[in-house]
Amino acid sequence: MQNLWYKNAIVYSLDVETFMDSDGDGVGDFPGLTQKLDYLAGLGITCLWLLPFYPSPNRDNGYDVMDYYGVDPRLGTLGDFVEFMHKARERGIRVIVDLVVNHTSIAHPWFQEARSDRNSKYRNYYVWSDNPPPADPKHIAFPDVEDSLWDYDDKAGAYYLHHFYKEQPDLNIANPAVREEICKIMGFWLELGVSGFRIDAAPFLIQGIGIPDAKPEDLEGFLIEMREFLVSRRADAILLAEANVDADQIGVYFGNGDKMQMLFSFLLNQHMFLALARQDAATLVEGLKILPDAHHTCQWLNFVRHHDELTLDRLQESEIQEIFQAFAPEENMQMWGRGVRRRLPPMLEGDRQRVELVYSLLLTLPGTPMLRYGEEIGMGDDLSLEGRGSVRTVMQWSSKANGGFSSAPADKLARPAIDRGEYGYQKLNVTSQQRDPNSILSWMERAIRTRKQYPEFGSGKWKIVATNEPSVFAHSSQQNGNTVIAIHNLSAQPRTITMKSAEDPHLLDVFSDRPYEQMDCHSNSIEISGYGYRWFQVN
Repeated sequence: MQNLWYKNAIVYSLDVETFMDSDGDGVGDFPGLTQKLDYLAGLGITCLWLLPFYPSPNRDNGYDVMDYYGVDPRLGTLGDFVEFMHKARERGIRVIVDLVVNHTSIAHPWFQEARSDRNSKYRNYYVWSDNPPPADPKHIAFPDVEDSLWDYDDKAGAYYLHHFYKEQPDLNIANPAVREEICKIMGFWLELGVSGFRIDAAPFLIQGIGIPDAKPEDLEGFLIEMREFLVSRRADAILLAEANVDADQIGVYFGNGDKMQMLFSFLLNQHMFLALARQDAATLVEGLKILPDAHHTCQWLNFVRHHDELTLDRLQESEIQEIFQAFAPEENMQMWGRGVRRRLPPMLEGDRQRVELVYSLLLTLPGTPMLRYGEEIGMGDDLSLEGRGSVRTVMQWSSKANGGFSSAPADKLARPAIDRGEYGYQKLNVTSQQRDPNSILSWMERAIRTRKQYPEFGSGKWKIVATNEPSVFAHSSQQNGNTVIAIHNLSAQPRTITMKSAEDPHLLDVFSDRPYEQMDCHSNSIEISGYGYRWFQVN
């Protein structure tokens, strides 16, 4: 089971530059993150996912990499990274890092040499065309900024392919030399102790759109190459793919257990928000049932929010509008007609009971839960910031200036701090919530601690438990003779449910939204509050 550690990890996602600034320059850094490892360990985190920290012009939040073997000098040195890794390992916290190899920065030395010399070996690291075909708009990642997949470079005398910003030229994954370089990058960071990689934009990596003579089956085989290289260097390391695809494409990434070990559960996430908007359990059940069966070594990574918009692009247009109406009714809250650029508490109008309900779902749904920095204290968003910047404000540690993130002047911060309203750092911060046993942070610590005691939720065999209430979602998970049940009421009205199954009625409450009266062991009727949740151990 050691090599399946990810099945019951508690993952925490953060951007080093917005987490903690140690030297007062306005930018978070590795020494600052290292100082906060005890906080993360106390919260119950067992794995950190770090967003890109490589040297970058920062056209795309660090996803435009110009050196895969270094650390952005604003964030510290390679020595600071190694010290951070050592301290994390001492606390039993694993680290996975972003592997951004669909594209580089236009400032990367490979591209600079490629554009300067047609005979350079780096020329074929990228994809060039003298007469590029028209772009299909659905393949453009940022349709509000770019209108083509190709951009002309005067120095190169040719067009180059880019699915994202024009400052991010696509790498030619069909080139064996590029594949070899990617494995070399993985090997470097594995030697420094990381436990795996989050593969950015995985579909763009293997679809080969725009690459002449690229065969999808050959590119898909690169996922197996990556996995084989990974385990040859570190047997317990993992690959986590960002692959927001339809259900019939998921097998491309899991394979027969020989490709990615983990995938973000985009389909379930989108159905969860649709179910919350409708207050309808059947919608959530549908989201679970459309997920294909996978090899026993594969796992879903569940999340409420991540660093991008809440994407809804796998739903029907009418379903997207239902979610918009419920959680993002103003145009400024939406992105590209298919996403929500808000954090959860403002989406739910600060309703603490509903916020707890959603995170209770996150911790009990089949798969591994992931929190994004600030979710544990109920951080809000700043809709005055452009695009995805609304949900990328700095971590709020205390009521001090800049939320205790940095001693720099506010106008020198890498990202703004929320400094007004109910989500401003003066009211909402870690320090004040640590003193309050009724805070969302205290609740989250208890919830995570309980979740870790019942690994069946993460790696057990799950099934839906039918009830007599359309708004109540119930499911069980069983492993090694142990069974747990979670019940969630998606509506505001209290319910009394009768479970329509042969489950043993001898249930022990292990976590719930409020104290409930002890259940009669001869009855299978269960009370649950409006927006309530109850976790049971079956005795």
